Amino acid sequence: MYNDSTTNNTNSYSGYEVLNVSQNSPISAAQFSITQYASAVSISGLEMIQNSGKEAIIDLLDGRMNVAEAQLANRIGSDIYLDGTGNAGKNITGLGAAVPDSPVTGTYGGIDRSAWTFWRSVSYSGVTNGGAAVTASNIQQYMDSVAVQLIRGTDKPDLIVADNNYYRLYLQSLQSIQRITDSGSSMAGAGFASLKYFGAGMASDVVLDGGIGSAATANHMWFLNTKYMMFRPHADRNFVPIGGERQAVNQDAIVKLIGWAGNLTSSGPQFCGVLIA
Repeated sequence: MYNDSTTNNTNSYSGYEVLNVSQNSPISAAQFSITQYASAVSISGLEMIQNSGKEAIIDLLDGRMNVAEAQLANRIGSDIYLDGTGNAGKNITGLGAAVPDSPVTGTYGGIDRSAWTFWRSVSYSGVTNGGAAVTASNIQQYMDSVAVQLIRGTDKPDLIVADNNYYRLYLQSLQSIQRITDSGSSMAGAGFASLKYFGAGMASDVVLDGGIGSAATANHMWFLNTKYMMFRPHADRNFVPIGGERQAVNQDAIVKLIGWAGNLTSSGPQFCGVLIA
């Protein structure tokens, strides 16, 4: 939904004044294709007989399926920060397209951002817009600058996702007000089990999607309104086996597939933004 000033018939009136009842339907449709992911698990006939009956120390196939599911989740978790052009355009349409560093160009969900301003997210650069690189001393100021551009009535970001660098800077910016408590039985640092951001009339969770093998784009902090940003797995293909066991034609081996299908979609990019270097 968006506001089209050429068809908006909303106005005040008095008494018997004739009202403007011309067509007013500012609604469009974004279209996102279904993306597919799969991870294959194979086991040879020798491995099957080595891990069957009394000789079965572990359930090898189930163990490999657990690994494959984790690999599948990690791959999607990595691609979700990109723009969907990877692997010949077959990857998930991630935050790189939904909330890009440069939101004034390109097509997202079939809608041209250069033509429709309502379809543009917010991008704020510490150096370009703030005048200095992002540091622990100015990151809260820059976060405020992003947040105030994303609020309309009750619509406001409720989730802030940061990479290692920006999460660390935000954590450091809060350490001056951090308090350490003693549980009485042992020393314990309370710290910040879960970080929050309070600013621009909103309260948002600040989460780290980083750590070991971080896939989040470096020096990025995304401000997401989860009312308009949706992770949409297909009901029949949400980290589940695809079909049964596949027997190799010319090998003593079987293969099992685990798959996912869906996409990351948005119905209002203007309510989301990103803080970059």
